[in-house]
Parts: sequence; C-alpha cells; structure tokens
Amino acid sequence: MFRTALRNVLAHKARLLMTVLAVVLGVAFVSGTLVFTDTLGKAMSDQSRKSYDGVAVSVTSHGAGRGEDGRKEGEPGISRQTLEKVGAVDGVDTVSGRVSGFAAVGDRDGKLIGTGWANTGANYAPVKGGQDPRYAFTEGAGPAAADQIALDKESAAKGEYRVGDKVRVATNGPAKEFTLTGVFTTEDGAVNAGGSLVLFDTAVAQQLYLEPGYYSELSVSAKPGASADRLLSAIEPLLGKDAKAQTGAELAEEQAKAIERGMGNFNQMLLTFALISLFVGVFLIYNTFTMLVAQRTRELALLRAVGANRGQVKRSVLAEALIVGVVSSAIGLVAGIGLALAMRSAMDSFGAKIPAGPVIVAPTTVLAAIVIGVLVTMLAAWLPARRTAKIAPVAAMGSAHLPATTKSLILRNVIGSAATLLGLGAILGGAMAGQDGKVIIGGGAFLTMIGIIILLPMLSRPVIASVRPLLEKVFGVAGKLAAQNAVRNPRRTAVTAASLAIGLTLVTALSVLGITMGKAVDRMTTEHLRADYKVSMADRGNLDISVVEALEKAPGITAVSPQVAGSLRFGEGSRDFRSASGVNPAAIGRLLDIDVVSGSLDSLGRGELAVAEKTAKEQGLGVGSTLKTTFDDGEQADLKVGAVYEDLDELLSPYVIDAKILARHQDGKPFLPEVYVKTDGGASKAAQQKVVDALGHNPAMKVATRQDIRNELGGEINLALNVMYGLLGMALIISVLGVVNTLAMSVFERTREIGMLRAIGLDRGRVKNMIRLEAVVISLFGAVIGIALGTFVAWAVGETFRKSVPGYELIIPFDRIGIFLLLAGVVGTLAAMWPARSAARLNMLTAIKTE
Repeated sequence: MFRTALRNVLAHKARLLMTVLAVVLGVAFVSGTLVFTDTLGKAMSDQSRKSYDGVAVSVTSHGAGRGEDGRKEGEPGISRQTLEKVGAVDGVDTVSGRVSGFAAVGDRDGKLIGTGWANTGANYAPVKGGQDPRYAFTEGAGPAAADQIALDKESAAKGEYRVGDKVRVATNGPAKEFTLTGVFTTEDGAVNAGGSLVLFDTAVAQQLYLEPGYYSELSVSAKPGASADRLLSAIEPLLGKDAKAQTGAELAEEQAKAIERGMGNFNQMLLTFALISLFVGVFLIYNTFTMLVAQRTRELALLRAVGANRGQVKRSVLAEALIVGVVSSAIGLVAGIGLALAMRSAMDSFGAKIPAGPVIVAPTTVLAAIVIGVLVTMLAAWLPARRTAKIAPVAAMGSAHLPATTKSLILRNVIGSAATLLGLGAILGGAMAGQDGKVIIGGGAFLTMIGIIILLPMLSRPVIASVRPLLEKVFGVAGKLAAQNAVRNPRRTAVTAASLAIGLTLVTALSVLGITMGKAVDRMTTEHLRADYKVSMADRGNLDISVVEALEKAPGITAVSPQVAGSLRFGEGSRDFRSASGVNPAAIGRLLDIDVVSGSLDSLGRGELAVAEKTAKEQGLGVGSTLKTTFDDGEQADLKVGAVYEDLDELLSPYVIDAKILARHQDGKPFLPEVYVKTDGGASKAAQQKVVDALGHNPAMKVATRQDIRNELGGEINLALNVMYGLLGMALIISVLGVVNTLAMSVFERTREIGMLRAIGLDRGRVKNMIRLEAVVISLFGAVIGIALGTFVAWAVGETFRKSVPGYELIIPFDRIGIFLLLAGVVGTLAAMWPARSAARLNMLTAIKTE
C-alpha cells in the first residue's frame, strides 16, 4: 500500500503542487522565525559577553534610594573614594569608572544623527597605557579636555566629520560645540541599533549625567591568577547599600538571559502569525485530498474489490499525506533558512546593525519544521481518508461523486449552529465584562469562526443565489454558469472561502480597532490642544528646566507651560503614589482647552490642586476638599482642591498643580518631558523657527506642530497595522493558493463538461469568464464573511476599553473595507488566470471522451 501511495503521489504531483506550496510557506514562516531569533539572540549574547571580556567584577549603582518618608538616602552613585578603595584590593589590576546618558549629535545642517532613543553619551576612561579597552580608535585619540569629544565611526561618517572639526552636541539642555579628537569603532548595542555614541572627558560626563566625582558603574580587571569570585568577596564590603557587585561572567550571563527573554517575546509574536498561516493551509490541504479522493473513487474502490480492507485504503491516503508533508517540510526548512537570512539583511538595510555571527539552525528547529509540516498535512488529510474508507466498493464504482447523506448534513448544521451561537454569546459576554473581557472575546471569536466554517456550505447557497441574477444580467451565460458552479459543491466552496474569511477577519478587526483608536487619540490630543508647538527630547527623555526660561524670554512667544511629571501621596503614611502634572497656572488655559466642571483654574496660581472629574468621583473629592499631601522629597502640605475638570488622559495627569511647587520638591531636577508653546500670530514656518532659535538649534530637541503630533500618534498606529498586515500576508497568500488549487482541480474534474459546453457553442472567452467569475464569487463570499465577523469582533473589543478612552466612538472604515472587497475580487481574478487558461485551451473532442 505504501508503494501504491508513492505511485499516486508521483502520478498526481501537478495537482499536489499547491498543497506542497502551502505547507512550504507555513513551515518556512515557522522555521525562518526560529532560525532568525536564534541567530539574532546568539549574536547579541556573544556581543554582550564580548563587552565583558577582561571584566572580572562589575559594580553598578542606581543612585540614591528613598526612605519611607520619601526622602533620598545615600549617595548619587559610586564615589571616587570607593573607586580608589576597590583599586587597592589585592589582585585588582585596573579599575575604570563609567557614567553614561543621552547625547545627541547634529550633522552640519543641525539635524539629528541617529534614531533618538539610541543616541548615547559616556565618559572616556583610559586605564593602563592611556587607552580605554572598550573602544578601538581608527583616527585620533580619546578626549582629554572639557571641550573635546570622540565619535563612533558610523556617526562621524554620517555627519561628514573629521578629527579637528567642531561638532554640536546636546544632552537635555542647550547645545554646545566640541572639538572632535578621535573616531572609534565599538560593539555598543546602541550604535548597532542605529544610534550614536559620544565620548566625553570623565569630568564633563559626570557633570552632565550624575554629579562631579561619582560614577554609575565600575569595571574591574584582575591580575593574572586572581580569582573573580575572590575579588567579588573582597569588593562587596567596600560598597554602599545602593551599589551591587557581580562577576563579569555573572553579568554576561544575566544579559544573555535578558536577551533570550526579549527574543522569546518576539519569537512568540512571529510564531502566532506563522500558526495562523498553517491553520489557513489546513483548508487548502483538506480540499486537495478531498478532491483527489473523489477523482480516484473508482481506483480506490477497485483496491477494496481486490482485497484491500478499509484500514489499508485509509492508510494509503494518509501515506500520501505523509510523503507530501515530509517533502514539503524539508523544502520549507531550507526556505525558512533563506527567509531568516533575508530578514537579517532587511534589518541591516534599515539601519539596525546586527552583530556578526553564524546562522543558527538548532536541532529543535529542524524537528519543529518536520513535525509541524507532517502533522498539519496528516491532520488535514485525515477526514478525506476516513470518508474514503467508509465508501462501499460497489457504491464507489457506481458513482464518482457521491453526495453527502442527509444525516451528515443535518448533524453538520446542528454542530455549526451551536458553535456559532456559543461563540457569539461569548463575544457579547466579553464585551459586557469590561476590561477583563478580552480573553473571553478571543475565545468566542475562535469558536464563532469554527462554527461559521462548519455552516459555510449551508450559507453559500442563499448568499451566492442572491447575486446570481446580477451575474446573469451583466455577464450572460458565463455569469449564470459561474454562479451554478460555485454552489455545485458547497463544501468545496465553503472550505476555499474559509481560508480567505480567516485572514480578512483578523485584518478587518485590526483595521477597525486601529483606526478607531487613532481617531480617539487624535481627538483627545488635537481637539484640546491650543498650543502651536510641543517641545520634547528626541529620546523622549527629560528636558532641562532652562528650556522653559529660554522660551519665556524669546521674542514672538506669548505663552509657555512646562509639563512637569511627578507624583503625590495623599493621606498620613500613604505609600500610594498618584501621578501629577506641574503646569504654568498663568498660561495653561491658553495652551490646553480644559473644560472645567467646577471651580476655577486660577486656583492653581494660589497653590491649589485641580483634579480630573473621574478621579474626583472615585475619591469623593470636590472644590474645597483638603488633602494631606506628601511630595517626592517627603515634605508634607495640606492642599486644597480648587477645580475639577473633564479628563484629558493623553495631555494631563489626574492631579494638576503649579509646576514651581512640584519642581521644588524634586531635588532641583524636575522631570520635564515636554513644554507647550504658543506664538504670536499662530503657527507658521517663521514662528517655528523662532522656537528653534530660542532652543539654540538643539539637535536633541523636537519642535512638533499639531500636525506633527497627529502624525506621530497616527504613525505609530499605522506602523503597527502595517506590521500586522505584513505578518498576515502569508496567510492571505496561502488563501490565494487555495483558490487556484480549487479551480484547477475543479477544471480537471469538469473536463468533459467543459468540452460539451465548447461543443454546443460556448467560445473560449466565455469559458475563461465562467472560471474567473466563479473565482471572484468564491473570493467575495469569503471576504464578506470575514469582514462581517471582523467588524463585530472589533466592536466587542472596543467595548472593553470604551470607558477608559474619552471620546471613544467606533469608526467603521468603509474606504478600507471597500479596498478589501476590491482586493478579494482581484485575488479571485488572478487566481483564476491559470485554471481559466487551461480550461479555454482544452480540445473539445478529447475533453468529451474523458472519463
């Protein structure tokens, strides 16, 4: 029977081509994901370990902690005295102190070099021989004075800088000019991620990022023969309570595990979409084997007649599936390795420099590829094989196309209806459950999809019958025949349409949710934003308070308000921190459109609080309420509520206070993520230039218009949607292959019928139209089901967070839905090209003689 299965595979290899392609694509997605993440993780881990070469012990400090009263306790970092004590430990060869933070480099036009979030600055810490072992200089040397810097090679090339040039560098304050003394290469992760690295003299870096005389990290190297563990034991007693010491090996291992966890999350996301593609592929494989079995009914019946039992016939079909699965999996594994290499090259081309390293094809990846490919193929072929084994030899030899029994159809429809109703009920229940209902909705959506797939044969007849008059009127005989052919075998039509429905359910749900959230956020930010510009750091970090002073003094600027971020605690001994915004009481009303429910924003100028309406209701607060408040530094005060305003979650924290009061309790270094600015005469290029001039042409700072803010928020959502579309693309490609496969095998089945139609006068053009229209009808049928279910799921998910998003309103993007339907029609047309051409080229006499 195995030899029979092998001969059948070789005899029908052309008809199995689409099945092989579907499995290859799914397995390639899975194996490519595993190879890519393993390769990337290994390269990054090796790079991380390499950065700790020669480091026996590493000491890190996160700065002074806070006591129970909220006051800072301890030193801001590792002191110079501690460094000297560590250096005096027996067995220590060298000790270098490190300090780092954000630093932006501008090119010759003043534009930022790098990605913003990955732009870093650090100190140059030479040890023995006057060199810093972390950096290899290709030109010049490290900085040795306060007005000198060194740049990484990539950034120097982008800015076209040479040793001796003046370079503008900024941290979170005004930009300054430095002389470039050297260019170096590095394995620093920030540079590999597309950022930049600036090296300062140690004293300058300490002044910028910490405090003079303090470091955030110590790197200790050992003398030959000295044990890292023994050094660690000797160093630990010398450290303060806010410092932590580890051996270099321990730290490298810790970093490697962190990278592995990060790769694991990325891996899971990609594998989820890969499994969706394989799930869609199941329908293609099922259709292929169902049609192959139907076409070979007499052959299989003959096997039964000459002595093969049911089990042998069933196993012969499963053996065919096994052969297809093994071959497809092997090809898919090779294709997956190629896909991983392509993904690596793509990341390099986008500026994300991946560390060099070998391609990792782990044994588990090979095993997963083979097992998944074979398992998916075998499972999809199991039901057709089971049906084949149940057909009696005489009945099978009498008909090549046995209809499903009434009992099986009734049972199918009952199961499908029950699953659909349970799924819809779960979706509705999840929508009413609030924020905890998303998992319930996910389960309900899956159950509903399964139920609808089971019911699709029943649904196909009335749905396609409704468009039959239109097809007949517009396309004549070809349209009439296409509609009849589409419902001739409802199960086949349903399985083909199901693969498209799955993909479009996910795409539609993501589109509706993405666009709805985008509009909601857009309304929250721009409808309530009166400011002409928002100033922020390129890395979304902390602005220096001097920025506010510079803007207030600049000509043409009429209103400025910082957005100081802080926290407050209410009640005696409370450890419950509440976020607060510090603003300029005199200007905030001109910069933000704040709807005051009660009281007045003028109360902010008197040192009182403004509270968001939702928070006020939850806490039982109103105008005149007094709160015993503890600030970040532990100081306490009784604050009175002077105003209650409508929530502006994207613009203001639930508690608003005068920025000067909040900053006063943040140790003189308030956290200032953004500043709102209004100019005389409104937004214009000239006005924006005034703001840029006031900031000293600082490359580290962004001056965003309202449209920029809208684009930034909308861009993030669109980027996420485009990534999702791309990942779902593989599933849609497999769906297209399913349509091609169904039509091609359908044409083969109907060879005699097509010959008869040609003989009675149906020309080649109308034969092609008949096949094309059949494909379009099936594709649109699946698209309509998918779009309807996707929209319903999006509505339900939206209901779970409606209350937490002010101004939320479901938006159905009819333009995108129209594009989806158009693309479904195009998919059907393209999928029908080969089958339609094959049908039109059939020799009518040969076709009529076909059994």
